[in-house]
Amino acid sequence: MRFVAFRDGARSVVGVVVGAGGDAAVAPLAPVEEFYADLAAWAERARAAVAAGGPDARPRAELTLVPAVPPAARVLCIGLNYRDHAAEVGLELPKYPTIFGRWTASLTVDGTPAPVPAGERGLDWEGELAAVLGRPLADADPDTALAAVFGYAVFNDLSARRAQGCTPQWTLGKNADFTGPMGDIVTADEVGDPAAGLRLVTRITTAAGTEVVQDASTRDMIFSAGQLLSFISQTITLRPGDLLVTGTPAGVGFTRRPPRYLVPGDSVEVEIERLGSVRTPIVDASGRGLASPAG
Repeated sequence: MRFVAFRDGARSVVGVVVGAGGDAAVAPLAPVEEFYADLAAWAERARAAVAAGGPDARPRAELTLVPAVPPAARVLCIGLNYRDHAAEVGLELPKYPTIFGRWTASLTVDGTPAPVPAGERGLDWEGELAAVLGRPLADADPDTALAAVFGYAVFNDLSARRAQGCTPQWTLGKNADFTGPMGDIVTADEVGDPAAGLRLVTRITTAAGTEVVQDASTRDMIFSAGQLLSFISQTITLRPGDLLVTGTPAGVGFTRRPPRYLVPGDSVEVEIERLGSVRTPIVDASGRGLASPAG
C-alpha cells in the first residue's frame, strides 16, 4: 500500500492511495497523530478501503499534500553511508554511522519549490532512501529493527553547503527551509529489504536539458537500514513515525570540479525503484519563510 497525507483545514490527515497515475485518489483515514498512535489498526482499515475501491476517496490532484509524518517525529539522517560517496569526499569508511538531525519543519512533498538561502551558491542534491518506523524500538538487533519498519519513501537531503561547512556540525546546512522533500510511503511488504538492492537515480534539469547525476543501488550502503536502526535504538527509543534517512551515493555537486549546485530555474528529481519519485523546483529566496514547508 501507498500512504500520503493532506491538509484538511488545520489538520494533516493520512490517507491510502487508490489507483495510479492521473486516476489516483486518496481514501482518508485519520489525523496523522492518531494514525501513528494505532498504526496496525489503521493499516487494516486502509487494506479494506483499497479492497473496496476507495468509495470515499478524493482525487489526489485536488488535495494539498503534506509529509505523512507526525510533527513530533525524529528525522535521523545518515552521512557517508555509501562507499563511493565516502571515497569522493576523500574520507575513510566510517567505523560507526555518522548521524545528524533534521527538523520536521524542513520536510516537504513532491513539487514544492526549495529556495536557495542567501549567501549560498546554490543547493546540493542528495538522493536518499527513507525508512518510516511502525512500532517502538529500543535496544533492538538488526533483524528486529528492520522488521519494525512500516514503509519506505524517496527523499532528497538538499544541502546548503556553505552553511554546512562553516562548523564541524552539519545541522544548519541540513535544515534550510523547504529542503527535505519526501515521497509517498510505500509499505515494507511491497518493498522488501533495501539491502537486496533498489536502484536510486537522481536527475537534474536545467535550461540545457536533463542529466543523470546519481545512479546507484541501495545494496552499496555501508550500514543497512536494520543496522542503522539497531545502532540508534541502543541510545534513543524510536517511535512510530520516526524517519531514518539512510544516506546518499556518489555524484553530489560539491565534490565536482568545479563544484556544481542547483540554482533558481533548475529542478531535481530523485527516483527509487518500487517507490516512485519526488521532484523539487529550485527558486530564489524571495518570500522564504512566509509559509510552512509542511503546508
